[in-house]
Amino acid sequence: MPAKTLKEIATKMANLDIAMLTTHTSRGQLSSRPMSNNGDVEYDGNSYYFTYEGSRTVRDITENAHVSLGFSGPKGLYISIVGSAHLIRQKATMQKHWVPDLEVWFKDGIDTPGLVLVRVQANRIKYWQNEEQGEVHLKQ
Repeated sequence: MPAKTLKEIATKMANLDIAMLTTHTSRGQLSSRPMSNNGDVEYDGNSYYFTYEGSRTVRDITENAHVSLGFSGPKGLYISIVGSAHLIRQKATMQKHWVPDLEVWFKDGIDTPGLVLVRVQANRIKYWQNEEQGEVHLKQ
């Protein structure tokens, strides 16, 4: 089976919201937590997630930016993304990825004290769907 392109993987990811974001802890352990992209699913090799400055996620990324994302979807779809996390604190960039539903967790919108946007830039994407599998490498 021929390898998929980023565009083909993005099409498969279009309706996937929740990812398991895995970081490295200060003790050398792995830590995973569910993160929602809140409908920001037009995938171009970057994923975006909001969190708080004081979170374990931010502490882990500050110490080691190498992360992974795991997705599962309908019809036996599984996607694993390995990449680098970047912490964004600029409100203009946050606004581009903000949706009103986020106010459930961040009551003051992008003005919520301590709000941070995490961008995960993919280096490698692996996918499995039934008997099909493959890998996409992205140039950085």
